[in-house]
Amino acid sequence: MPVQLFLVRHGETESNRAGLALGRADLPLNEHGRWQAQRLAEALAAERLAAVYSSPLSRALHTAREIAAPHGLEVREEDGLIELDIGEAEGLTFTEVRERFPELAQNWGGPQGPAFQMMPGGERLVDVQARAWQAVQSLAARHAGERVCAVAHNFVILSVLCFALGISLANFRRLRHSVAAVAVMDVRRDRVRIQRLNDTCHLER
Repeated sequence: MPVQLFLVRHGETESNRAGLALGRADLPLNEHGRWQAQRLAEALAAERLAAVYSSPLSRALHTAREIAAPHGLEVREEDGLIELDIGEAEGLTFTEVRERFPELAQNWGGPQGPAFQMMPGGERLVDVQARAWQAVQSLAARHAGERVCAVAHNFVILSVLCFALGISLANFRRLRHSVAAVAVMDVRRDRVRIQRLNDTCHLER
């Protein structure tokens, strides 16, 4: 039996709003992000979730707790869902990243893409994909035949979707998963079926 996985990106933070690079910095949701978390909770209230998992970062945990509350569930932290460690790029504008780390910017946009590019003082996207997909498989093994929500981050979700769709990480920028958006996947042992991508309908009410 497949697990139906609701893969949710956390609500907005001030860094998201300002367009700053955001990795492991443990920033809270801003006012709009808290509103988004409430809308997510309303949208997923009827889904009969068996469990809600979250990255250990506070912006994800806050979002996950809002989603879990209507189901009477406690949020379970999952380290594999934590965001890409972007190291010295944390908090910079994208212009500042290009100026301070020109080789990174060149390689990130090159034909091989970012998969094996080490962030300055951080980690590689390929390593994020490996741990995030392992987390997805672990959730699927624990919750066969159930519906589960996992609240995570931009690079985590995009790397998982690339794996599920058979897309090279070099092309991850062809996908988009907005703040507070939902993707839905049926995860089986031998295959994955994508049901929804970048769903933000709940934010349009």
